[in-house]
Amino acid sequence: MTTTEHSESSPLVRIRSLLPGLARAEQRVAKVVLDSPHTVARRSITEVAEAAGTSETTVTRFCKAIGVGGYPELRIALAADTARSEARVDRDLGGEIAPDDDLKTVVGKVTFADARAVEETAEQLDVAVLTEVIGAVATAGRVDVYGVGASAFVAADLQQKLHRIGRVSFAWNDTHIMLTSAAVLKQGDVAIAISHTGATADTVEALRVAREHGATTVALTNYPTSPIAEVADHVLTTAARETTFRSGATASRIAQLTVVDCLFIGVAQHHLDTSIQALDSTRDAVGAHRLETRHDGRRKPRETGK
Repeated sequence: MTTTEHSESSPLVRIRSLLPGLARAEQRVAKVVLDSPHTVARRSITEVAEAAGTSETTVTRFCKAIGVGGYPELRIALAADTARSEARVDRDLGGEIAPDDDLKTVVGKVTFADARAVEETAEQLDVAVLTEVIGAVATAGRVDVYGVGASAFVAADLQQKLHRIGRVSFAWNDTHIMLTSAAVLKQGDVAIAISHTGATADTVEALRVAREHGATTVALTNYPTSPIAEVADHVLTTAARETTFRSGATASRIAQLTVVDCLFIGVAQHHLDTSIQALDSTRDAVGAHRLETRHDGRRKPRETGK
């Protein structure tokens, strides 16, 4: 599996991405930190341990698990991250949507979360891994993309983009068809599995079968230590938060689509001349099905032959 730590990414992004793989006591520490990072930045290790119902040793172990040397380093990182966030926007927008939030507040929180998902995904995206994936896709005999539920829409988007530049690609969202597809892949082919949680059994199983048959496997997930990473040669990660009212939220899809766009453009650049030609050809093919409009935005009347 190819994935790389990013010291420049937000500590909160790293904590959220590693959360499922932490020990239960460490997860309690993580919740304390995520719930109020600006407060933790001012608290002692003893206070944080008490708030999490655990020991100072566990807090130290948590720090090492997320790639921070110790608690003093965590406090510094949280303070710096909080300062950046406060300079960017009112902290209240970053909170979870409450049942009694008015619609204006809901709109603000949703758009803030979506924008931050794109920004944080870009900040932590491993360009070296992305480069390897682009190379594999650009030279693949066939690219199969797996995703179920909301991730199926992202899979279809990637398939459509690759198809437009002449790359042989298929998107599957049915378990039996995914497994059938994976079983006929071979060395030189690429299988890409999309799962926000990285724990969708159908998608993980399809990627595992593809790997067993020699295909290069790629996972796109929010959690680099999730089960899907275990069957992936390359792991691309997003950074989106899903909360009580936003499970399966647009933020996670937007983050995935951001990575998909970067992947697509990289592949297109790899075959620049043929990609441009293919894009022109496909644009011309559907051009006749677009309605012409006037400068004022109103529809032009159709010309009738005589």
